[in-house]
Formats: sequence, structure tokens, C-alpha cells
Amino acid sequence: MNTRIVVLLAASVLALSACKNETPTAQEQAAEAQAAMEQAGDSAAAAASDAGDAIAEGADAAAAATGEAASEAADATQAAASNAADATQAAASDAADATSQAVSDAADATKSAAQDVADKAKAAADEAKN
Repeated sequence: MNTRIVVLLAASVLALSACKNETPTAQEQAAEAQAAMEQAGDSAAAAASDAGDAIAEGADAAAAATGEAASEAADATQAAASNAADATQAAASDAADATSQAVSDAADATKSAAQDVADKAKAAADEAKN
């Protein structure tokens, strides 16, 4: 739309410049048309600059949002890894406790079985003496 206006104003100025401006009224109107064209050009340049600024601000906002999302994802990943490490450590500790208890129980059972065998051997030896 702005491009059409600029082209139309430029065509108007060219058409006016082709005419002979012999009267003061024609010269005044030609000057007004020239000023209007310059003002339209300035407005178009300002609009283009504003559009560029808006695009840059949008890109900055998108970059900031992306960075924040990446940071939150990294934090969540780190927390999950920490929780997994804690759970693994707790499971390893429980397994070590269970293994220690099983070894202790097995040692007690072996000691008891050895005592039974020793008692039976002593009883057999006493019987053999008699």
C-alpha cells in the first residue's frame, strides 16, 4: 500500500514537472505536491524503520524465551539425574545391607552346623571310649 502511494506521488511529481509552471498558482501547487511527496517518502522510511525495529525486538524476545526454556530443561534434567543418582545410591546401600545380613546369617548357620557336627563327634568319641 505504501509503495503504491509513493509511486503515485512520484508519477504526479513527474507529470507536474513536465508541465510549464508559468503561473504563480501552478508553481505553488507544484511546490506543495513536491512537499507532500517528500513527506510521504519520510513517512514510508519511518514505517520501514519501525517495522525493522519490531522485527528485531521480536527476534530478541524469541531468543530470550528459547534461552529460558533451554535453561529450564537443563535444570529439570539435572534434577532428574540427581534424583536418579540418589535412588541408585539408596538401592545400592539397601543391597549392601541385605548382602551383609545374608553373609552374617550364613556364617551363623555354618557355625551352628559345625557345632552340631562337633557335638556329634564328641558324643561318638565318648561312646567309643565306653
